[in-house]
Amino acid sequence: MTIKGLLHKQVIVPINDTCVNNFIKNSSIYMFNINQTLKNIKSSIMVDDICADSKGIVIATNNIAFPSDLQAIKKYVKNASSVEADQVQSPRLPQSKSYLKIVSVPYLSETTNTHITSDNVEKILKNNHIFNNIVLVSKPRIIKVSPKLDMAIIWINIWDTQSSSKAKTLINRRFNVRRFITTI
Repeated sequence: MTIKGLLHKQVIVPINDTCVNNFIKNSSIYMFNINQTLKNIKSSIMVDDICADSKGIVIATNNIAFPSDLQAIKKYVKNASSVEADQVQSPRLPQSKSYLKIVSVPYLSETTNTHITSDNVEKILKNNHIFNNIVLVSKPRIIKVSPKLDMAIIWINIWDTQSSSKAKTLINRRFNVRRFITTI
């Protein structure tokens, strides 16, 4: 399941509240200047609007921004007179959260006879190649299937695109946890 949020035709520039307020006061001038900057690098996007958000500045564009566009926007915002350069973080496209369930995971360790923890799960995920480009939103949640069974279900939340492309690549994939084969 994916939770939808902002559109991908937006760029989020995380900065502190003081800088946001100062930037928004002159947003029409900054919008014109960012468009000039993008035009100079022969970008196909144009800025349609700039508004404030709880995360920082949201720049609405006519198309999806490429990494070169994000770098040009970051450079301009950092050099803006109303912004402290050290307060500007890297611009990014909006992301959504996807929730995945991993089944058939052993609940108890055969060697130590202790139950699996969130830290153990994170270590297992980091060491598996199918999770290379996956970033967890929060700690994994572990639920024992039944009091009599030694199996667990693990719920993970990942940062994903709005089309759920990362989650779709993981669904129905299998990987090993010790000697057990688990399924997402």
